[in-house]
Amino acid sequence: MSGSGPMNVFDIAGRAMSAQLVRLNATASNMANAGNVTGSEADAYRAIKPVFQSVTDKPGVSTVKVANVLTTDAKPTKRHDPNHPLADQNGDVWEAAVDSSAELVDMIETARMYQNNVQVLNTAKSLMLETIRIGK
Repeated sequence: MSGSGPMNVFDIAGRAMSAQLVRLNATASNMANAGNVTGSEADAYRAIKPVFQSVTDKPGVSTVKVANVLTTDAKPTKRHDPNHPLADQNGDVWEAAVDSSAELVDMIETARMYQNNVQVLNTAKSLMLETIRIGK
């Protein structure tokens, strides 16, 4: 979007797809770190989540952007494993604060939202081509 004019269907769907890609990347990062352990609570990975914000060009024309990506306040899980090489002086390790089930649900929802926007683009393209064909 160049900012030179009002948003059109391609701008709207494109921004939505970009936002969903950020969401998918965050989910991938969370899944990649699920199960990771460290020797201290402070160093343990915490899931990240994008924060979406509506962008309204004019009434009835709105899309979305990623306003920020925040770290959740979920607490890492302490596990007693004195034989682990990263265990602290008490024999504890801290597992990443990632709910794998919730991340999988998020991933499926994100993929569906992305697919919906691809369908919007395909429909708009088909309608434009049909309009051109009728005009000939």
